[in-house]
Amino acid sequence: MSGDLTLTSVTKSFGRFTAVDDLYLTIPEGSFFALLGPSGCGKTTTLRMVAGLEEPTAGTITLGEQDITRLKPYKRPVNTVFQSYALFPHLTIAQNVAFGRRRQGHKNVDSEVEKMLELVELQAMAKRRPAQLSGGQQQRVALARALINQPQVLLLDEPLGALDLKLRRQMQIELKRIQTEVGLTFVHVTHDQEEAMTMADTVAVMNGGRIEQLGAPEELYEAPATTFVANFLGQSNLVAGKVVGRDGSVIHLDVEGTAITAGSARARSDEGDVWVGVRPEKVYISEKDEERGDELNCLVGGVVSDVSFVGVSTQYLVRMPWGQELTVFEQNTGNRERFRPGDPVDLLWRPEHTFLLDASQDAAAGVDREGE
Repeated sequence: MSGDLTLTSVTKSFGRFTAVDDLYLTIPEGSFFALLGPSGCGKTTTLRMVAGLEEPTAGTITLGEQDITRLKPYKRPVNTVFQSYALFPHLTIAQNVAFGRRRQGHKNVDSEVEKMLELVELQAMAKRRPAQLSGGQQQRVALARALINQPQVLLLDEPLGALDLKLRRQMQIELKRIQTEVGLTFVHVTHDQEEAMTMADTVAVMNGGRIEQLGAPEELYEAPATTFVANFLGQSNLVAGKVVGRDGSVIHLDVEGTAITAGSARARSDEGDVWVGVRPEKVYISEKDEERGDELNCLVGGVVSDVSFVGVSTQYLVRMPWGQELTVFEQNTGNRERFRPGDPVDLLWRPEHTFLLDASQDAAAGVDREGE
């Protein structure tokens, strides 16, 4: 059994609550795919339906040409790696990895185990017990134990959530390397946007049981389709504006009395009231009335309200004349002194970095990540 993993009109309801709502999704064979979203958005329920741990209320799930919607979990060519590694503490690492194959009746699995431990770079740990390994090493054992069963699809349910930040970043690189080497379809569920963008070829941002936007990480980040995606995937400055005209691919806007331009390629709405968006790292903070090129968008009259040093960059909050605070990230190159609270400043950015969204959407959607 091989081919794309396809979910067609999949719905899952628990009583009156709909966790996954009429989901259409195709995950290409051999890809690293991420389901990204906050708690309760339906991503883990989707994963559990693919694994066979939950049965859809409606819709079908196919792998290649075969309908697996009603197949028992053990009959699916799918394995799952959870946040809790669930290793057997009394078995060695090699025995843990071999467990599934031996349970299936395979007897001579030593060479397979050795190959898997080499893949996850734990050959030297074969005779140790799980308690003698770090969290990251235990996660790699769980990965090897799943991969030795030769699944067509590997499901990863928040697999790095229990690791500290530094180890999590190391494991992101490791997981991507392993996926590239084995060439299997990886479906990764996470609430961590950096994790999804670092590893996945394609990211589906979920919210309220539906997919808000699907695409390559760069596409989602640079050209968000909704305010939820703009805010959940990183940070965004969203300012109320009005479209006043168009000249070919250039859209002319009015933002609090200031003329701003944007390219049509990143415009999800190009008439009437809109949200004018720009990412904080795309904004240049300048001294008040500093000379600038005419080709740049510029909002004047800001006052620095807060300065936060975060190592590689400095985060500024700038209060604009209409009362809104905008965020600016500036890399700490050391080329100039940092601004201080109370300094008068102007904000500049290139028109092609502007994106436009429907003004009927909630500008705060996706901002609240409490509990994530």
